Amino acid sequence: MIVEQDISSVQVGMYVLDITRPKNRFHLTKASWLISESMIDELKRKGVERLLIDTSKTKKQSQIRSVSKERASLIPGFNQDIYEASKVFNESKNIQKNLFHDAKNGCPLDLAPVKAITQKSLYLIFDNPDALACVINIRHKDEYLLEHSVAVSILLTIFAFYLKIDVEIAHEIAIGAFLHDVGKIMVPDYILNKPDKLTDDEFEIMKTHASHSISIIEKTPGISALSLEVAKLHHEKLNGEGYPNQISAEQITQYGRMISICDIYDALTSSRCYKEGYPQVKAFTILRALAKDNQLDDFLVDSFIQCMGVYPVGALVQLSSNRLAIVESHNHKDPIRPIVKPFYSLKPKHFEAAQDIDLAVFESEEIVKCVRADDFDLNMEQIIEFLAHEG
Repeated sequence: MIVEQDISSVQVGMYVLDITRPKNRFHLTKASWLISESMIDELKRKGVERLLIDTSKTKKQSQIRSVSKERASLIPGFNQDIYEASKVFNESKNIQKNLFHDAKNGCPLDLAPVKAITQKSLYLIFDNPDALACVINIRHKDEYLLEHSVAVSILLTIFAFYLKIDVEIAHEIAIGAFLHDVGKIMVPDYILNKPDKLTDDEFEIMKTHASHSISIIEKTPGISALSLEVAKLHHEKLNGEGYPNQISAEQITQYGRMISICDIYDALTSSRCYKEGYPQVKAFTILRALAKDNQLDDFLVDSFIQCMGVYPVGALVQLSSNRLAIVESHNHKDPIRPIVKPFYSLKPKHFEAAQDIDLAVFESEEIVKCVRADDFDLNMEQIIEFLAHEG
C-alpha cells in the first residue's frame, strides 16, 4: 500500500518512493529504505516534511543490515553528491563555451541551456549546498574564463539560498551571473590571456568587457530584467567609482551588491596562469576591507562570510594530526570547528581513507591552518576524484 506520511511519523525500515513536500525542491536518485535514525534526522535537517511510502516493502530491523549500502541513493552523502555536482559543473563549462562562441560570432545567445543548467544547479544547492560549493574548488588555471562565470553563478545561488530569497528570483539572478562576463570574449586575446599584471592602458581595455556584456545580454531573446540587472551591476561600487556607469549606492540593488561580492571572492580565490589564488580566509579579509572602504555592502559581506563559513565547504585544512582534510560541512553552533574529511597523510605523504571528523566532538583534533593543494604538489581534481571513489 502506498501512503503519504509526515516525516515525524516515519520509521527505520520504511521504503521511500519519493519526497512529496516541499515539492520540486528535493529529488531522489531512486527509491530506497530508511536504514537508520540518523538518515531520518538528516532528512529533517534538510527540511523534508512529507514522504511517499510503500508499506508493502517495509523491512524489520534485522533485515535492514543487508541494505545498508542503499543509503547513498536516498540521501547522497558527500562522496556521492560531489560526483553529481562535478557533472553539473562540467556541463556548465561546455554551455559557457558555446555562449562565448556565439557572442564572438555575433549570434544571439541561446538562453534555453542556460536556464536548464542553472535550474539544475539550483536544485542541487537546495538539496545540498555543500556539494557544489566544494566542486567549484576544482579549477584549471588555463580555464578561468569559462569557470569564473559558472562559479559566480553557483556562489550567488548559494548566497541567495542562505538569505532565503524566493526560488524564482534566485533562478533569475543565477542566469544573470552565468552570463555576466560574456563580453570578455570581445577583449583582445593578448590582454585577456596576459601572463602578468595589466598596464593601466590594458586595464582600461579590459574594463570594456562590462559594456560588451551588457550589450550582448540586452540582445538575448527571453532575458529577464532581473538577470540583466545583476549582470549590469557586477562591477559597480557603492562609492560610485565602479564601472561601466559609475552608479552610486542608492542605485545599486541588493542583487547587484550580492553579485559584486561573489564576483570578487571568486576572482580572489581562483588560481590563474599568472597568480595563485588566495586561501578563502584571506579573501574574506579583503572583502571586509573593501566594505570598510565603501566599495561593497558591509552587511552583505558579513552575511556572505557567515554563509560560506569561517572555513568554507571545499576548503583544504591542515590538522594537528599532520593530515590534510577537506571541509565537508559547517557546525553553525561552533563555526571554527567544522566537520572535515581527512584524506592525505603528510608523514609519509600518501592518500588514505579515513572517517569524517566532527571537530566540535573530537576536541583532541584541531585545524592548524588553511592550505592550498599546490602547497603539497596536489591538485583539487585528484583530491575530489579520490574522495568521490573512496570507500
